Amino acid sequence: MNFRTILSALLIGTLAACGGGDSGGKAIPVGEAVAPNFRDAKPVDFKGQTPARFPVHGIDAARFQKSVNWKQARRNGVNFAFIKATEGGDLLDSSFKSHWRGAGQAGVARGAYHFYYFCTTPEVQARWFIKNVPRAKGMLPPVLDMEWNPFSPTCAHRRPEARVVQDEMRRWLKIVEAHYGQRPIIYTTPRFYKENKLAQFKGYEYWLRTTAKTPRQAYPGESWRFWQYSMTGLIDGIAGEVDLNLFNGNRAQWNAWLAARAHR
Repeated sequence: MNFRTILSALLIGTLAACGGGDSGGKAIPVGEAVAPNFRDAKPVDFKGQTPARFPVHGIDAARFQKSVNWKQARRNGVNFAFIKATEGGDLLDSSFKSHWRGAGQAGVARGAYHFYYFCTTPEVQARWFIKNVPRAKGMLPPVLDMEWNPFSPTCAHRRPEARVVQDEMRRWLKIVEAHYGQRPIIYTTPRFYKENKLAQFKGYEYWLRTTAKTPRQAYPGESWRFWQYSMTGLIDGIAGEVDLNLFNGNRAQWNAWLAARAHR
């Protein structure tokens, strides 16, 4: 079954995924792109710019992915992973260290992301991220996750105006870039992007979430590097559903981007 058919198929039953152990075999080199062998519990018919057109796919992972066999996932097309590291100024994702280690051992290109809170200064949040995310050779650029937070008991209702949001973003980004030596990537959602006028926020690569429309439809005129196209992916080696992402380019462009943007 080819990838286009797999993405269009509705999964029936429960995926029996392996745990976090190693099922054997050598790790696939980071630069070697493996075709995606994914399924989707709730596939979307993206008209025109379909995920199947892109050869390099990956995931993002956090504590919700409780059991990951990273080597098996790598063999099934997880070429990269953005791993949740920190939130605000004092929260460390409980699975960050294990996911970070497992992805690295499996030859998955790995990067870390920070979920931003508007009740803590960007300086405190940047220092917290730096404290918990090691500078590792080959790591992807750090990611700033900018979206409204409806769950925090202290920050849920804090929604500054766009100029304040952009100022805080710049302060976090400047500190983190200086530490890691790579300009961070910005992750965002259609609502946050529109309400905070991020079309005017230039100079950074974007990782865009849009699970019902294509990036062209959801973010008219915006260039992007990564697209989060599903929250209901199913991959042998990962227990339960996982977010699916893709790189905007072919295999040669992926390798060129890694050479330019991975930490040395």
